[in-house]
Amino acid sequence: MKAEALMEGILFAMGGSVEIKALAQVLEISEKEAREAAGRLEKRLAEDDSGLKLVYLEDRLQLGTKPDCYEPLIRLAARPRKPVLTNVVLETLAIIAYRQPITKLEIEKIRGVSSDHAVNRLIEYELVTEVGRLEAPGRPILFGTTEEFLRRFGVSSTDALPELSAEKLAELQEEAERESAASPEDVPVSV
Repeated sequence: MKAEALMEGILFAMGGSVEIKALAQVLEISEKEAREAAGRLEKRLAEDDSGLKLVYLEDRLQLGTKPDCYEPLIRLAARPRKPVLTNVVLETLAIIAYRQPITKLEIEKIRGVSSDHAVNRLIEYELVTEVGRLEAPGRPILFGTTEEFLRRFGVSSTDALPELSAEKLAELQEEAERESAASPEDVPVSV
C-alpha cells in the first residue's frame, strides 16, 4: 500500500493531529518522504470528490472537513447527544439487545418496573429504535437495537454479543425485583 494511503488511514483513525516525524517513523520512511506523501495525499483529496482535506498544523497533519460539508455537519452535530448511560438504562438496553424485537411490556415483565423512561432515553441516544408492531391486540411497538448501538459497543452484529448465562439473567431479574421493592428513600438520586 502506498505511503499516502497508509497516512490517510492513520490520520482518519487517530482523529486528531499527528506529527509528521511520528508518521515517518511508523511508515518506516524519512521525514522528507513523509512530507512528499502528504503532498500527494493533499493533492488527491483536493482533486477527488472527497469531503476531506489535509490540514497542516505546523509539524503536524490532520484530516479535516472541506468547507462544503460544514452546513450539514453543523446540523448533525447540533443535535443533542447525551453519552452517559445510567445502570437502569444499560439494563434496559441489555434486555432489548438480547431479546429483540421486544415490547415495553415484555421489558417491564423482565425488569419488574416501568421502563418508559429508559426506553425513551435509549431512543433519544439512537441506541434503540422501533422495528415494527406486534400482531396482537393494541399492536404494541417492537423495539430493537440500531447501527449506532453496534458502533458504540464495538460489535459487528447482535449475534456477536457475548453469551448471557441463565445465572446472570436470574441475578439481573432479582436485582430488578429488589429495586422495585425498595422505598423511594432507599433509591439513590443523582443530581
